[in-house]
Parts: sequence; structure tokens; C-alpha cells
Amino acid sequence: MAYFASLRTRDRRTRRVLLVSIVALCLAFLTAYVLTFVDWTPHAGGASGQHLAGPAADPADHGVTAEGVPVFDDTYPTVTNLDPALLGALRTAATDAAAAGVGVVVTSGWRSPEYQERLLDDAVIRYGSEQEASRWVATAETSAHVHGDAVDVGPYTAIDWLAVYGSAYGLCQTYANEPWHFELRPEAATQGCPAMYADPASDPRMHPAGW
Repeated sequence: MAYFASLRTRDRRTRRVLLVSIVALCLAFLTAYVLTFVDWTPHAGGASGQHLAGPAADPADHGVTAEGVPVFDDTYPTVTNLDPALLGALRTAATDAAAAGVGVVVTSGWRSPEYQERLLDDAVIRYGSEQEASRWVATAETSAHVHGDAVDVGPYTAIDWLAVYGSAYGLCQTYANEPWHFELRPEAATQGCPAMYADPASDPRMHPAGW
């Protein structure tokens, strides 16, 4: 009996060793797959800043942000390359929002043409066609972000605050499907913000002749 008990014990040990080896092998293959195919570059605006062309080596130099950037941070091109009038209005609004207990950060402001094209390419893959992607991402030639004329803000408390009070600073939501996207409309302080477009594809400025 002791002999057969010893055999059973050795069989259990053998099975455990085999199971551990199989699990370790699977984990090794999974790790290799992840390291090979997954883009570890921090994402902004739903797309990666990896493999950007141009002289800038740092993705941040193209306007890529891993997370929200403080409105008053002058070290990020996504903030400092915004149109001065837009940036001034945004900072004035952010100061008043802070007094009301609401923090405003820039999730995406100015973008380089290379970064914008990368976002568009990723959108085509994500949404399955150029037509559907155009509802969310403009080309580098037509994007207000590339021109420094648009800013995406966060978090949602800031979006809600600017949706209510932004017009007083000339800051208006532009697209119904992108409530975080604001552009400067100085006349809004007295006339209110114009009606929003349904999405970028319905914005006449998205046609090259519109710029």
C-alpha cells in the first residue's frame, strides 16, 4: 500500500510540475505578444503618438498629452501653441472656474500636422471607414487643432461649467458629438454661442476651400 501511495504522490507532483510549466509557457508567449504588438505610448484623444514623423523626438512636441495638462502650464506645446486670444480666454475662464471649485485642464489643444494625421489614421481603423472617421477627426489641413484654434478640455465638471458659462468668455462648444471641444467666438459674449454642428463632417470648414 505504501508503494502505491508513493506512486500516487509522485504522479500528483509530476502533474503539478507539468501544469506549472504549461502556465509559465503560456505567460511567456502572452508577454512576447504584448511587447510585440501593443503600443505602450501614452494615448491622447484616443490615439497614440508613437511613430510620429518630423524633427521632434518627444511626442509632447507634437501636442501629444498622456493626461490633462494644466491650463497655465507653459511647458507643453499643446497649450502654448494655441492662438493667444483663445488661450487668454481659456485662462480667464479657468481662473473663474477655479474660484467656483471647478478645475479645468487641457486634454488636447494644439497638434502638429503629423499627430493629426496619426489620429485620423487611427480613427479610420477604429470606425471602419474614412467617412465615419471624418465625424470625429479632421484632416491636418482642416483641423482647428492644427491651426491652434481649438481646445479639448476636461474633466466633465469643467465641460459642464464651460457649457453654461463659457459664452461669457467667448468659448463655445462646436460639435454636438464632442462636448469637450471649444473654440473662440468673441461675439458670443454679447450674442451667445452659435448653434453647434452635429459633428466635424457637417462643418463646412472641413472642406479645404473653407479655410
